[in-house]
Amino acid sequence: MKKRKAKIHRKTKETNIKIELNIDGTGKSKIEYPIPFIAHMLTLFSKHGLFDLNLVAKGDLEIDLHHLVEDTGLTLGEAFNKALGKKLKLERYGHAIIPMDESLAEVRAALDISGRPHFTFKAKFPKELLYAEIGKDRVKLSFDAEMLREFFESFVYKAGISLHIDLVRGKNTHHKVEAIFKGFGVAMRKACKINPRKKGVPSTKGML
Repeated sequence: MKKRKAKIHRKTKETNIKIELNIDGTGKSKIEYPIPFIAHMLTLFSKHGLFDLNLVAKGDLEIDLHHLVEDTGLTLGEAFNKALGKKLKLERYGHAIIPMDESLAEVRAALDISGRPHFTFKAKFPKELLYAEIGKDRVKLSFDAEMLREFFESFVYKAGISLHIDLVRGKNTHHKVEAIFKGFGVAMRKACKINPRKKGVPSTKGML
């Protein structure tokens, strides 16, 4: 089977993002991102999703995190949509319940590569101060659940999937976000899997 790959370059006045994605990979990643915490989350997504992911990103962090985080979701979502192609014999649905020490995240069965974007997000945690690199300086910027919502909403819009994320419980913010990204990776891996028993597009409509 031909490997499902995509290269996307999104450049605006606010951000510059390059992504190379191989859905049928082994979980290898190379992430060059000015926010180390988010780079770590994307590495976890790649590792547990078994997606090969090369990502280089720059953005106007002197303003805030919003533009870069949102555009990263848009670019990654576009890469998945392109790499999935005609979606023939696709499993289509994915689900994961992932513990991270005291935290438990559930990416529900409504992860559906449907062509109809929808996102439901139930997660709360206090604002976290993250290190970011602006030129040669390291600064602290605040990161909260709404910023995470922006990433996933952007991904869903461009990827054309239905995604429901519930954070069941947890205390440590790092653990909560890590459980979410690991769960997202596992659920996406299941949904992107090719099922040889299926014929054509997995929909009675004949298209996704």
